[in-house]
Amino acid sequence: MKIKLYILFLLLSTSLFAQKVTTSVNVTKNKIGAEFKLTLKTDVDTLSKVKFPEAKNFGALEVIQSYKIDTVKNGARYELIKKYGLTQFDSGKYVIPRIPVLINGKSIFSDSIKVEVNDVKVDTLKQKMYDIKDIAQVESPLGTWWIYLLILLAIGVIGYFIYQFIKKRQNQPKAEVIVFKSPIEKATTLLQQLESKELWQKGEIKHYYSELTDIARNYIEEEIHIPAMESTTSELIEGLRRVSKQQKLKLSNETLENLEKVLMQADLVKFAKVKPLDYEIEEDKKRISSSIVIIHKSIPEVVEENDELALWNEQQKELARLQKLKKQKRARIITTIAIVIGMLIIFVSGVAYFKGTEYLRDNILGHPTKDLVEGEWVYSEYGNPGVKVETPKVLKRIDASKVLPKDAMSLIKDMQIFSYGSILEDFSIVVSTITYKQPMKMDLDKTAEGYLKIMEAQGAQNIIVKTEDFDTQKGISGKKAYGTMTVLNKLKGKSTKMYYELLLFAQDSGLQEILILHREDDKYAQQIAERMLNSVELQTAQE
Repeated sequence: MKIKLYILFLLLSTSLFAQKVTTSVNVTKNKIGAEFKLTLKTDVDTLSKVKFPEAKNFGALEVIQSYKIDTVKNGARYELIKKYGLTQFDSGKYVIPRIPVLINGKSIFSDSIKVEVNDVKVDTLKQKMYDIKDIAQVESPLGTWWIYLLILLAIGVIGYFIYQFIKKRQNQPKAEVIVFKSPIEKATTLLQQLESKELWQKGEIKHYYSELTDIARNYIEEEIHIPAMESTTSELIEGLRRVSKQQKLKLSNETLENLEKVLMQADLVKFAKVKPLDYEIEEDKKRISSSIVIIHKSIPEVVEENDELALWNEQQKELARLQKLKKQKRARIITTIAIVIGMLIIFVSGVAYFKGTEYLRDNILGHPTKDLVEGEWVYSEYGNPGVKVETPKVLKRIDASKVLPKDAMSLIKDMQIFSYGSILEDFSIVVSTITYKQPMKMDLDKTAEGYLKIMEAQGAQNIIVKTEDFDTQKGISGKKAYGTMTVLNKLKGKSTKMYYELLLFAQDSGLQEILILHREDDKYAQQIAERMLNSVELQTAQE
């Protein structure tokens, strides 16, 4: 009897602590491609090792997601929860098979579960059909803006170096022209420079005598005003004697004879190829120097009484110098700007030639509606009853009393208008809702005509109208009016051909309107309009 009780106790304890895997699924029926979430649970002690399977398929169902294991501690035991995301893209009835879970090296199987995958019903009468879109080009996340930034930086750097180069060229010291205050200063300086050349020491005696006599002749011509450079030696000496008597110059015969000796010696060196000795050359140089000094001393001094005039002349020279520097700086700036502008024109022309003007406008010069398409969109609800629509920018509220006449406002309980842009701009959006004081039966065709008359009063001309029924994604029916018009901007004095799309929805006691207006040739505005119309949803008056 005791043995039987022991065996019974052993069987009960084994059944109580047997390890199990609990199986569940969130739904048993789902649509094609939707996720079945399969959950496996097991309860083990802290020392047990559990391994859940990692597979790509469980039976005919595909594993699209293997979630992380959740662990819940319950005293000295753990509850491990493993979830899988399963799906199937063919309709039918399927079985999630028994799945093995390794617990301490032993396979424990889960329960099998039947699931059903159903087709998605499509009502082709309410659901609009669209053409297959072209393959979209996937652009780099960085885009191409950095290329143009680098080009602009390069142009800027080149312009800077051109400016510095021109500045350096203009500031480069030119060959200094020495201006002497007097003929004696000039002659003395030139004699010193002649000696520093050491011509006769190098054997260039003819060259030396030519420069030596030219210095003396130039001095006499500038100081005494006789044609010394064109005169022969005898004519020059005779001229000096004559001027000496006329101007009462104190020139001795010895001075004139010394000068004549040097001039004649120079003639012999140049024409007869005579080579004087070194000491003779030294003597001739001294004779020229002393003759120039004596002639200078013999000339009566003229007292300068025009100090104020000389000061004014110096001031004018300084003013002219400053004006010249200012002109040079302005010329550098203008030249640099002209070169940079020229490079930009060449760059823009190159892009237009190789990529086209449309690419140039969209990617470099900028396109407002392209920026709206690529920007961050906003999905909001406007007015009452609400109009839910996705727009590239948040629409701003407009005071309705400034738009409608007082007679119309007397019939309206509440009107709210929200807009982006205006009819005179290249792109605009208007969303409005109207709640009437009394329920009214709406004729949407006549309402569309009235709306277009309001636009005509604001400057629209040559309006072409087409109408068709329009249904939202939830099946709310309305009217769509669309076509072209010419908008005249009286301020700018020009007209633009525009394309419009007007949606009207009637409520028991109200009206909901959406207007999109843009240039007829603006492809980016067309993309905005298409995206907006596909997102439209309405709040009914009952809601």
